[in-house]
Amino acid sequence: MDHEGKINEGNIEPEEDLLNNPEETEGEEEGTENSPDMDKSHSSSTEKQLKEANEKLVELTDRHLRLQAEFDNFRKRTMKEKAEIIKSAGESLLINILPVVDDFQRALESMKNIPDDDSGKQGTMLIYNKFLEFLKQNNIKEIDALHKNFEVELHEAITKLPVKDKKLKGKVIEVIQKGYLLNDKVIRFAKVVVGE
Repeated sequence: MDHEGKINEGNIEPEEDLLNNPEETEGEEEGTENSPDMDKSHSSSTEKQLKEANEKLVELTDRHLRLQAEFDNFRKRTMKEKAEIIKSAGESLLINILPVVDDFQRALESMKNIPDDDSGKQGTMLIYNKFLEFLKQNNIKEIDALHKNFEVELHEAITKLPVKDKKLKGKVIEVIQKGYLLNDKVIRFAKVVVGE
């Protein structure tokens, strides 16, 4: 117990010394106060750090915005290139199907004298109609050329023939091979004979 009493007394004594000698603590506090010169150098240092941090923030924000814009442009360019590849691959396939459609048209032309109830003729008509439907679903339209004005953007003139009717001059009088449009773009020009 004596030992504990001394510890307690020892703890109390310094507190009492502080209370009894307030001058000593004030002197210590005065020694820790910053001088005006230290305040100025500290505030100018802080301002400098703040200015540098703001400049860094502006630089990083600018870099971030540029990278974001560059990535967005890259993404758009990639999507456009991908769409063009798909479109051109599809266009190539559709162009290669057109001669098959021509062959079916010639086959049907040669079957004019065969009765309509003939199974061979019916089968050929069925396949031909499926091809036409396929072309329609893929936005392919036949160029309507017969008896229309000759247009260089749509027609390819094979030859010119004299015509008796003046109304047919400069017009298509015969279609040798049909032309086709894919989304209003010519994928095959109509080969025609023009009246003169």
